[in-house]
Amino acid sequence: MSNTNIGEDMKNYSIWQDNIKGKTYPELLHDKKVDILIIGGGITGISALYHLKNTKFKVMLVEQNRIGMSTTSRSTGKLSYLQNDLLDKIRTSSGEKIAKEYLNSQIEAINLVTSIIKKEKISCDLKKVNSKLYTNNLNEVKDIKNLSSFLKSCNIKVLESKSNLVKSKYMIEVEGTYLIHPVKFVFGLANNLSDIYEKTSIKKIIKERNYYTCFTEKVKIVAKYVIIASHYPYFNIPFFFPIKASLEKSYLSASKYNKDDVSLISYSNPFISIRNYKNYLIYLSNSHSINKDTCDKKHFNELIKKLADINLTPDYLWSNIDIMTNDGLPYIGIIKDNIFLATGYNTWGLASGVLAGKIISDILLKKRNNYTDLFDPTRSNLEQIIGGIANTYKSISGYVNGLFKSKNKITCPHLGCKLIYNEIENTYDCPCHGSRFNENGEVIVPPANRNIKK
Repeated sequence: MSNTNIGEDMKNYSIWQDNIKGKTYPELLHDKKVDILIIGGGITGISALYHLKNTKFKVMLVEQNRIGMSTTSRSTGKLSYLQNDLLDKIRTSSGEKIAKEYLNSQIEAINLVTSIIKKEKISCDLKKVNSKLYTNNLNEVKDIKNLSSFLKSCNIKVLESKSNLVKSKYMIEVEGTYLIHPVKFVFGLANNLSDIYEKTSIKKIIKERNYYTCFTEKVKIVAKYVIIASHYPYFNIPFFFPIKASLEKSYLSASKYNKDDVSLISYSNPFISIRNYKNYLIYLSNSHSINKDTCDKKHFNELIKKLADINLTPDYLWSNIDIMTNDGLPYIGIIKDNIFLATGYNTWGLASGVLAGKIISDILLKKRNNYTDLFDPTRSNLEQIIGGIANTYKSISGYVNGLFKSKNKITCPHLGCKLIYNEIENTYDCPCHGSRFNENGEVIVPPANRNIKK
């Protein structure tokens, strides 16, 4: 990388993936029949398995790589209901009532995560902190003050605040938020669970009468219910997912830092999110639509310059891709004929992923859940239709952009988009739907479920 200040020992992967110890699980090598198959071993899939243990159902989970090591391991590890301008977007698109329901869901999700950590005695570096939201744009000061009034109307204590880490025109602070090590949480949650299979990728699903036959390269699994808990759902074409959500890429770093605890986030794009972890400061910035810009090196350079402004040098650099829904609400629930979906957390997947597991388990167990209707994936409104048209255009533009910018002749096995080589993380990335592959061509992030051949 040119024009950057990087130490020789800089690591091009997430700090959460470094020196992590956890139980490994076998590959599925024989046919199985179960009541429920969970596809995806991130925080959502493992949470669903946790909430369904000791029930009448026979449940199993398959993960194409290793549990907890995909999108979950690339996050900032925050549990917060102070989420950029997301609450304001929901207020605008769906109204105050829906925004209050969403806010309540996030507070309940945080309480659910912390209660599970305490109940199961999970060691995941849980730390309670106050979270801060700021803007350096004078035009947004009024927006944050209005958001503060909305939070107060929901009986949340809000204070004016400040920080030396960012330039700010206005900043607020709330209580009741947390920081965790996301991979340690997933590993700890999975410790007491059974029927988990790694290195097991579902290639095809066929419905046969009242059951689904799910095929890997070697075996088949027959299940009455299927929960799609993979980051990007790739078995639900009738759901038309590409027109109901977009993908956003962010760039992250971890740098040596020995000061006070911090959980800080900017109000609007370009988003900045900051937290500390032990002797490191984790810094996220330069979020953008994955179809808009394919030059990862440029964004990493810009991140490094921001770190230099606060006298930091990155020890770790990595990126992450999040699914953004058109109305700001996740998709959690049943989509059709015993197929369940959980995705679209708008960058806030840690608490929402655990809540998703609870919602889906409640539906299966015929229990009432306050958020079943709120996150119903079959919902439809004008915001989704308009956003869907825009996303379809972006996806086509992204494909064309990738087609002409990439010098590689390697295509994504998902839908044939030409891959872009990410020279910082040494991965091949898809500019259309976010699939990622390592240098050996092995898929590390879906929706692709097959390796590439170079």
